[in-house]
Parts: sequence; structure tokens; C-alpha cells
Amino acid sequence: MADRIAEEKIDQIRQTVDIVEIIGEYVQLKKQGRNYFGLCPFHGESTPSFSVSSDKQIFHCFGCGAGGNVYSFLMEIEGIPFQEAAIKLADKVNIELDISLSTNGPAKNVSPERQAMLDAHELLRKFYHHLLVNTKDGQHALEYLLQRGFNRESIDKFQIGYSLNSWDFVYKFLAKREYSPEWMEKAGLIIKREKDGSYFDRFRDRIMFPIHDRNGKTIAFSGRTLGADEPKYLNSPETAIFNKSKILYNFHHAKPSIRKTQQAVLFEGFADVIAADRSGVENGIATMGTSLTEEHISLIKKNVQSVTICFDSDKAGIEAAFRAGNALTDAGCNIKVALMSDGLDPDDYIKKNGPEKFRNEVIGASMTWMAFKFLYYRRGKNLQFEGDRLAYIEEILKEISKLTNAVEKDHYLRQLASEFSLSLDALKQQQNTQEKQLFFSEKRKANVKNPPIEKPLPIKRTNDLQPKHHKAERCLIAHMLKDRDVAYKVQDLLQGNTFNVDEHQAIITYLFGFYEEHENPNSSALLTYIQDDNLRRIIANIEMMSINEEISSQELTDYIKQVLNYPKLLKIKEKEVELKEAERKSDVMKAAAIGIEINQLRKSL
Repeated sequence: MADRIAEEKIDQIRQTVDIVEIIGEYVQLKKQGRNYFGLCPFHGESTPSFSVSSDKQIFHCFGCGAGGNVYSFLMEIEGIPFQEAAIKLADKVNIELDISLSTNGPAKNVSPERQAMLDAHELLRKFYHHLLVNTKDGQHALEYLLQRGFNRESIDKFQIGYSLNSWDFVYKFLAKREYSPEWMEKAGLIIKREKDGSYFDRFRDRIMFPIHDRNGKTIAFSGRTLGADEPKYLNSPETAIFNKSKILYNFHHAKPSIRKTQQAVLFEGFADVIAADRSGVENGIATMGTSLTEEHISLIKKNVQSVTICFDSDKAGIEAAFRAGNALTDAGCNIKVALMSDGLDPDDYIKKNGPEKFRNEVIGASMTWMAFKFLYYRRGKNLQFEGDRLAYIEEILKEISKLTNAVEKDHYLRQLASEFSLSLDALKQQQNTQEKQLFFSEKRKANVKNPPIEKPLPIKRTNDLQPKHHKAERCLIAHMLKDRDVAYKVQDLLQGNTFNVDEHQAIITYLFGFYEEHENPNSSALLTYIQDDNLRRIIANIEMMSINEEISSQELTDYIKQVLNYPKLLKIKEKEVELKEAERKSDVMKAAAIGIEINQLRKSL
């Protein structure tokens, strides 16, 4: 099995797949003119600035600067290496490769130890599931699950299994297959005794729930006791392949449904996800017993902007929902909250009321984030008391001040005025005061955390604010990308000089190397040829520029002039500083000589 995909295969895949079709699986795209536009999956935004060109087979975001071809898109959105992206794309267009992602053999760039951990988890997932559904040893565990409302379809879909009531079966099972005990201990599957250095199984006589990464690989387990033993749930420890802060349970199963519905439902635990899935809610995901992390939010945002939070309806669940909602809102997600009656969790609610009621009266009737805040801030307050009532109104006004939509603000102010028989004008006046305070508070925080002088500038939709030489170099590159003859003509006209912007010079250096190996211009192929992500983004941005179909001799001359003049302009400024210093020191001869130099440089412009 080859480790490297042949260059001609890479080109064949790129030429066969349609980037619009591939990106359309992740982003809702609408055609505008020759290109397609949608909300960028790599950063939060409300106005589409993410553009995909069917002609050039590239994408570019005018907001965050992300850009590239179909390979780089898949690598960034899935967090996978190039080889895996190529194999996925080849599979979509039925192109055969002499390489695979099978876990039976070592993957590229994966250490033997890590690969062994993955293989052992995959082997045990299949074995645990087999024990549960096909053996007498697992019969009592299967009956237990069926009595608790599970069905065979769910058990098979989530590959639920059973671990034997044995101290060392898994240890012997893996050792027999030549898995290193030291590595399997690091994988969290077995535990080493301190007394004699022997090993025993971590999971015994438990219902086994496999945990997968975003690509569906088994990386950990959660084992549930069948009786009253403690702990009720025993989870794998964090390992080289399992990090709770990066994993969302069921993400690999839920992703197609999330894309289809453009909505994710966030639960607290995997039992709720499985119960919801049985009731027809297939876009459910959950954290692994941790609060929502930046890594979780990043993964969610790459795939969807709208999230419904469905946590337990007890005090702890509502607090957790509030924290999660704030984190997701700060990241630019649209939030709804689904609440259940009587402090139930989703699993218990479905058992009590049925799947249809859960779908329609919980998930389908989820409330807006602001409506949830109205309920959240009521907790623990007696609104019959004036002090509690005023404190509540003050808190809600602060939240209304954070809203950016004027209609929303007006709606909730009227709701507040109606509920407490208050003057709408008085509420608006108070809310305006709150808004100003919030504005100045946020501004102060921003200045402390991000001093303006150090804040990186985003790539703009236009180059109008860039220096003339910068724009000229980009226009030249745009034409050089389209026509190899123009590229070599620019090289001659530069007369051995280089572009002034380092990244631009790097791009044309790569471009000439590309033209030595490829007959025809092809931006998408060039993006595969170049390994630097930053240069790829710049090229994608340049390719989205609007330029003339053909460059005239005058236009070409003007651009070259701007490029060659820039170093002279810098030299003039440098000499002007020297002139002022000479005049300050009353050095007449030196000042005169510098003045002549400046005049000569200006004439050469």
C-alpha cells in the first residue's frame, strides 16, 4: 500500500469534483452573478462574505481571509490532513486510489503507539457489541437495556456493548493479539496494580457506550453499571487519543442531519442524545461531562450557526444552559432553549410523554435566547416584592441593551412594560442609559485586552485603502495567474527587481516553479502546489478580484511603474530626513548634495 498519492490522481480528483457541490454540504450557498455566496463556516457572521467560484474552483472569505481550493476547504472544515481529504474526495467521485484510511494498517503521520490505541478501541467496540447482542453472557445486559426503553435499532446504531464480569479478560484478549500492555494502560483500557505490576480490566460487567471522534473513530468508552454499584458511569481517562474538551458525542452521526436542518441540538449527556435519536431528533450532540469549551464551540460553528440547548430542567441544568448559551452567543451563534416540565431530563421526559410530544412540544416549541433569560432571572425572586421586582427589571433591561436588532428590543421592552404596567417611554429611557454604559464598559475592556496598535487588520473586501504599489502587485499577480505569457513578460519588465511585499514575491516565485511543471494556468492546482496556508489565502483573495479579461500594454506599464517606484519613494523619504538633519546642523554642502539626490530620484519617478 502506497504512502503517497500520485500527482496525476490528485489532479484528476480536483478536476472531477465540483467545489460548489462539496462546500454546499457544509454551507448554504446562493448564486449571485458568477459566484456563490454564504455565511463563512470559519467565523461567526450575519452577512454572507464567503464566496465560492465554480469557474476557478476556489473559495475565499472576505471577512476572515480564509481561502483555498477544495482540498484546503475539506482539510480546514474537518480538521484532517491532506491525504485524508484526498481519499474522501476520491470516494465521492469514485476514483480508485491505492491507499486507504483503514485502521488495519498504520496511517501516515500517526505513531505506532497512537495507531495501536485506535486499533484496540475499534477491536473492543466490535467485541463488546458482539457480546451484548449475540451471546448468553450479554443476555441479561441486553434485557436490561430493552426494559429501559432502548431498541435494537438504537443499540446497533450507537454500537452499545457489554463488558464481561472479569478482572482480566480484556487484558488477555489484547495481549494475545500482541497489543503492548504499557500502551493499553496509556489508552485507558487496563489498569496497572502498584503492588505487583500486574494488569486488570478498567471496565467490568458494564453496559459499554463507545465514544467516537468527529471522523467516527472509536477513541474511548463510557461504562454504565447494571445495578446500584458506584460510580454509575465509569469513563475512559483522558489519553493521547481522547480529550473531553475537544469531543462532542455523536457528532459523526449527527453531522448529516445538522447540515440538512441547519440546526444542532445540544444535550448534557450521551444518554439524552440516544433517547432523543430514538424519538426522531437525529441532530443531537453532547459534551462529555464538561462545560462547553472553545474547541467545542469552534467545531459547532464550522458546521452550523443555530443551536438549540436542551439540558435538564432542574436548577443545575438551567444554570448550565445559561452558561452554554452565553458562550455560544458570544461566539456568534443563534441560540434557542428547549425546556421540559417538572424538572425532567430529556430521557425521562420521552419515557413519560412519548417521542412525539418531545419533538413537537419541547424541541419544536423551543424559546428564544432572550425569552429564556426572562425565565432565568425570575428564579429565586418574589415579584410581588418591590425590591425583587425592580432588581428583575434592571437585569432584563441590561440584557435587552445587548440586543442588536431594533425590532427585538422594541418587542421585549413592550413585553416588560405590559407585564408590570410600566411606561414604555420610561423603560426606553432607562434602556438607552444601560446601552451607553454597556458600550463604554465593552470599549474599556477591548482597549485593555486588545490594544488597537497590536490588533491584526482583517483582509478587506477591497484594496482601495492599500498603497498603490500593493494594489499594483496584486493586479499583476491576478493577470499572471491567468496567463503564463503575461507572467514571463512581468518577469522581464521587472529587470531583476522583486515585488515589494514579501508574500507577493513568494507567490510569484511559486508561480514560476508551477509553470515549469504545468503547461496551463490553473489556480486550484496552484493552491495544491503551494503548502503555505497564508499564501493560499492571499491567492484566493487575489483570484476574487475584478480585473479586465486582458491586460493592455499601458496598464501593464503603469503597474510595473508603481512597483519599481515604491523603493524610490522610500529612498526619497529617507533622504528628506537626512536633509532636515543636515539643515538643522547648518551643514550647507551636505544639504545641497542631498537636495540634488532627491531631485534626481523625483525625476526618475
